[in-house]
Amino acid sequence: MMGRCVERALPVVVMVLVVLTQVINLIVSKMAMSRGLNFFILVLYADLLSTLISLPFAFIFSRSNNCPVTFAVLCKIFLLALVGLVLICEYAGTNYGSPTLATAMMNLIPGFTFVLALILRMETVNWRSLSSHAKTIGTLVSIAGAFVLTFYNGPPILNKPTLLFLSTQQNWILGAFLLAISALSIAIWYISQAAILKVYPAKTMMLCFYFLFLTIQSALVSLVTVRDWSVWKIHPDITLFAVFYSGCTLAFRLYLISWCIGKEGPLFVSMFKPMAIVIAAVLGVIWLSDTLYLGSIIGGVIIVVGFYAVMWGKSKENITKVETLGNSASSCHNAPLLQVHTQN
Repeated sequence: MMGRCVERALPVVVMVLVVLTQVINLIVSKMAMSRGLNFFILVLYADLLSTLISLPFAFIFSRSNNCPVTFAVLCKIFLLALVGLVLICEYAGTNYGSPTLATAMMNLIPGFTFVLALILRMETVNWRSLSSHAKTIGTLVSIAGAFVLTFYNGPPILNKPTLLFLSTQQNWILGAFLLAISALSIAIWYISQAAILKVYPAKTMMLCFYFLFLTIQSALVSLVTVRDWSVWKIHPDITLFAVFYSGCTLAFRLYLISWCIGKEGPLFVSMFKPMAIVIAAVLGVIWLSDTLYLGSIIGGVIIVVGFYAVMWGKSKENITKVETLGNSASSCHNAPLLQVHTQN
C-alpha cells in the first residue's frame, strides 16, 4: 500500500521540481539578458551544454535497451528538435516582457495540449463520466485562476510596489505574442514526444539525439542572425551562470518530462504549467522583493482547486481502466473452461 502511494506521488513531486527549476531559469535568464546576453547565444550554449551532459548518460543507460535507432526514428527526433527550436521564442518573449509574463503565458499550454490530445485521440471526453468533467473543468479553472493572478492585482499585502523589469507597452505585446507561440510549440512537443516514445522508448538515447539536432539547428540560426562576434563572448558574471544553469537544468528537465509523459501522458505534464506562476510569485517576493497582491493569493487558490480537480479526474480514470482490464483478463481466463464444459 505504501509503495503504491509513493509510486502515485512520485510523478507529482517530479513535475513540481521541473516547474521550480524552469521558473528559476526564467528569472536568471532575464537578469542575464538585461546585462546584454543575446537570447540566440543563450539558447545555443545551453543546447550545446545539454548535449555534452546527455551524451555519457545515453551510452551508459542505453546498453540494456534493445531499441534499434532506425532512420525513421532519427527523422522523427529531428522534426521534434525543429519544434523545440521554437524555445527561442520563450527566451525572446521573456527578454521583451518579464518572467511573470512568461509564467502567465505558460497557462496556455494545458489548453493547447488538451485540444491537440483530443484531436489526436490521445485523450477522451465522455460527457457521462464524472472524471471527464473533472479534467475539462479543472483545466479551464486552472487557466482562469492563472489569468486572475496575472491581470488582477488588488491591494498589496507584502512589500511595496516596484517597477522591476519594466518594459514598454510594445515590447510587452511582442513578448506576449512570442510566448504564445512558444506555448503552442511546447504543447506540440509534448504530443510529438509521446508518439515517439511509443515506438522508441529509450529516453536517454532519444534525448541525446534530440539535443544534438537542436544544437546544430540553433547554431545555424545563430550564425545567420548574430553577426557581431563580440556578442558570442560569455563574461564571468550572471551571464555565465545563466548559460550554465540553463544548459544543466534543460537536460535535467527534459529527461524528467519524458519520464512523466511515458508514465502519465502529455496532459498530466502540461497541467503543472499553471503552478509556475504561483512559484514565480513566491520567488519574486522572497528573492526579488516583489509585491504580493491580494489577486495573487486569490488566483493561486483557484489554480490549486483546478489542479486537484484534474488530478482527481486522472486518478479516477486510471482506476476505471485498471478495473476494465482486470475484468477483461478474468473473462479471457474463464473462456476456455466454458468451452471445455460445452464440449463435454
